[in-house]
Amino acid sequence: MSAIIDSPTRADLRDLPLAIGDAGRTIAIVAGVRVSLSRFLAEVRGLAARLPDRRYAVNLCEDRYRFLVAFCAVAARGQTTLLPPSRTRAAIDDVRAGHPDSYCLGDADSCGCDALAPLPHFVPVPLELPQAPGGVPRIPCDHVVAIGYTSGSTGAPKANPKRWRDFADGVQQNLAALAGLHGSDAPAIVATVPAQHMYGVEMSVLLPLLGGAAVHSGRPFFPDDIATALAAIDAPRLLVTTPVHLRALVESGVALPELAGIVSATAPLPRALAAAAEARFGGEVREMFGSTETCIIARRRTAIDDAWTPLPGVRLQPQPDGTAVEAAHLPAPVVLADLVQLLPDGRFLLRGRQADLLEIAGKRASLGDLTARLLAVPGVVDGVVVQLDDADAGGVRRIAALVVAPTLDEAAIHAALRASIDPVFLPRRLRRVDALPRNDTGKLPRDTVLALLRAD
Repeated sequence: MSAIIDSPTRADLRDLPLAIGDAGRTIAIVAGVRVSLSRFLAEVRGLAARLPDRRYAVNLCEDRYRFLVAFCAVAARGQTTLLPPSRTRAAIDDVRAGHPDSYCLGDADSCGCDALAPLPHFVPVPLELPQAPGGVPRIPCDHVVAIGYTSGSTGAPKANPKRWRDFADGVQQNLAALAGLHGSDAPAIVATVPAQHMYGVEMSVLLPLLGGAAVHSGRPFFPDDIATALAAIDAPRLLVTTPVHLRALVESGVALPELAGIVSATAPLPRALAAAAEARFGGEVREMFGSTETCIIARRRTAIDDAWTPLPGVRLQPQPDGTAVEAAHLPAPVVLADLVQLLPDGRFLLRGRQADLLEIAGKRASLGDLTARLLAVPGVVDGVVVQLDDADAGGVRRIAALVVAPTLDEAAIHAALRASIDPVFLPRRLRRVDALPRNDTGKLPRDTVLALLRAD
């Protein structure tokens, strides 16, 4: 499968195609069957004709191929896909409350068909997708095709509109981010992240549409399932995943087919884990840096490098409370909470977030560094350190931690932390749990973490 696919010229265009490439190229692998671009577009047109006349749609499809078809059908109808921060009923209802003229669509067996609390205005996406004749749909450049919501890991989820031209520009940058991994052939992708997450949209929806890639329709979770999905696609294979899934793969001992590369995002990837994955599976582990607000803006090979390389056209401007980001795919500069240090060669180092910086009794630390020290304790499987909202009698907001450590008790964990953490930053509240409340992409919503820490 050639990676050289005609891409549209942006100059003076008012609209852009929904997908590019030869009609016979493979865009997806569904139950072992290779789906051609022509069949895919026929199913997009068929489903689009059945959608209700509303402005917004919440795409809840678990099957990645049906998500892809539904996403494109919604865009072809001139509508906008809403991407809630999670698939929970509360998150869906919150997003729809801000967009009353909306409906939900999803797999026939998705949460929309819950007999106890069915979603209103739910449209099931049939297993046998309808088809309709026609050409390649074209989308106005300035049409907002999606509104992505931040995860809520640092506060209330925020809406981020995405125009079709922004996504098209972003695909070219992401192809540059993947350069050197898959050679001259377009890759086939297996993704463990949900398609509804912006990282999932970029890597498993937009790359097949506008980057020539093929994508596996599943979202495998367990290591054996990931191996099976990878075996079902042709080389060059790319695994799009998260640090949580990558750690499970490395520790499982499962054998994977030959990989062109592993892509990781959504949470910081420890260097030791990246190096272990490269040693176990071959190929390069390439970490992506981005956000719902900016999409992917930088990359690095974490196993050997701490510095990030900005993608073409990305410009960073450090500020006292974060970093301003400018790029062709952003209609206006975006200010992130991340603090960066620019290097003479154009790369940058992450220095945490202003909100993560702590100052107690004249001493300074960061929540990221404290969490890293907690995770370095032998016997700690997972954990997070946070600063509580409420202050004590002295006006100090205390430090707390959630820890997964089946073989350790609280006293042992505290004793290990005292060897590497100043006493003023030791977690006063430390709670052992069976598992952290991570969402589908491995992130930890702050309100859920605080609720666990408040519980007896």
